Amino acid sequence: MTRVAILDYGMGNLRSVARAIEHVGGKAIVATDPEGAAAADALVVPGVGAFAACVERLRARDLDQAIRGAVDEAKPTLGVCLGMQILFEHGEEGDAEGLGLLPGDVPRLPSTVKVPHMGWNTVEWVSEHALVRGVARGSRFYFVHSYVCRPRADVDVVGEAEHGVRFPAVVARGSLVATQFHPEKSGEAGLRVYRNFIEAAA
Repeated sequence: MTRVAILDYGMGNLRSVARAIEHVGGKAIVATDPEGAAAADALVVPGVGAFAACVERLRARDLDQAIRGAVDEAKPTLGVCLGMQILFEHGEEGDAEGLGLLPGDVPRLPSTVKVPHMGWNTVEWVSEHALVRGVARGSRFYFVHSYVCRPRADVDVVGEAEHGVRFPAVVARGSLVATQFHPEKSGEAGLRVYRNFIEAAA
């Protein structure tokens, strides 16, 4: 059974992610330190809260090094919502540095639209990737966010959504993948994303 470490840095929606992982056949392990993360076959970086606080808490527990180590080893790693955003170089929220594993920044959604962007939204696939294999184009996923990622070179944008502006909903770079939406709150389509992720780590 594929062991999936879910990083616990005090801000993630751990239980719902763990339930989704178990539902699709994985073994969910809540990891509070780099050793726990290293023992797993794959890594999930969940995220709820503010950019600067998230990065600070990850660093306080050395879990930023766990993420870097997983990426260096080409271990399948999935960032979810805020867990996607902190993978980039800089977040406008709190004017904070991210982990810099993906080139780009994270600006706020335009003032012309309601924030946070909360609820179901359509995602259009713009490139093929194993993470979304078997998920229909135009599937709907659940979002809760006020900021969006703006990747630069060497990041594959797999899916896009729109809320005032078009923004990346799924990105990938090697073994590192991330979703702006919450797969664990997105019904069958979201569970398929987790199942594909686990299969990549098997």
